[in-house]
Amino acid sequence: MSLSIKNLRWVPLLLALSLAGCNSSEQGNSPPNPPPTTATTFTNPLLPSGPDPWVYQKDGFYYYLHTTNTSLRIWKTARMSDLGTTPSVLAWSPTPGGPASGNLWAPELHFLEGKWYIYYTAGPPGSDLGQQRTWVLENTAADPTTGTWTDKGRIFNPSADFWAIDGTVLEQNNKRYFIWSGHNGLDGVQRIYISEMSNPWTLVGPRVELSRPEFNWENVGPPYVNEGPEILKRGDKTFLVYSASFCGSDQYALGMLTATSTADPLLPASWKKSTTPVFSQNPANRAYATGHNGFFKSRDGQEDWIIYHANSNPNEGCVEKRNPRMQKFTWNADGTPNFGVPVAIGVPITKPSGE
Repeated sequence: MSLSIKNLRWVPLLLALSLAGCNSSEQGNSPPNPPPTTATTFTNPLLPSGPDPWVYQKDGFYYYLHTTNTSLRIWKTARMSDLGTTPSVLAWSPTPGGPASGNLWAPELHFLEGKWYIYYTAGPPGSDLGQQRTWVLENTAADPTTGTWTDKGRIFNPSADFWAIDGTVLEQNNKRYFIWSGHNGLDGVQRIYISEMSNPWTLVGPRVELSRPEFNWENVGPPYVNEGPEILKRGDKTFLVYSASFCGSDQYALGMLTATSTADPLLPASWKKSTTPVFSQNPANRAYATGHNGFFKSRDGQEDWIIYHANSNPNEGCVEKRNPRMQKFTWNADGTPNFGVPVAIGVPITKPSGE
């Protein structure tokens, strides 16, 4: 989930819970040649704070974002292991008092149709989080840390305009889809929904529910939650990895839906849901509330990596103590990802290959 005051979002919905433009950077966009370094390892966490981490790769650079609540910032680096020493650039500050000026969560950067887009969650300022929705920004610059971000407004399904957060994009069968976490208008349960996109800021057709909390490990709360959907593809399979249970609980974990790479993603029958979490807390390694992840390739393209947030101690809740961590993952014989267990904080990890 997204936020520091995010736990408060349920005050108007269920009950009171303790929380949860332009820029001046002018970096080039040619593939970098970072100077050599003698260090071959890094340690988690990558930053002291960073809920809802996201990474997008393009032209030899990694663009990293996370929830900051008041604005949208981008970290640009040639090496993910250097994230801790990389300065951020302000991408967007909302107009004070506007409908998307409060509680900015879970930003994702995507390059679509030759332009950059940031999808993010926001609502009016204040602690009433019942008006949280998903929004879109567009930038025509070659480098998303430069240029001007244009507000494209909300992205939503007019026939089902309810509370909506954590949007991401799926491209399959030469079509594009928006996937998010939201309500059905009847209860406060967070479900995973999908709709087709006619362009990067407009949804068309029906809103289809793909997943809701069913198993015990998805129902640690209240609230009862499926959120943070992310797409991972390999071979003939498409995976939708999501976060389950309340973000303020230590049991926050990753679940997974699996479909073939040619299946119609609008059909719930196309997806098979894992009955157990695919990644979860490990108290011995000081990893609690492991969730809201992203994926990226190593610099040389040979390794697969997961980035996620976790708390370093129990009962730290859904606030800024959540910190970003990354680790390499492998693949099972059946073609599904094997994320392993969270690597302990402070333990040296070999850098992504090519760094």
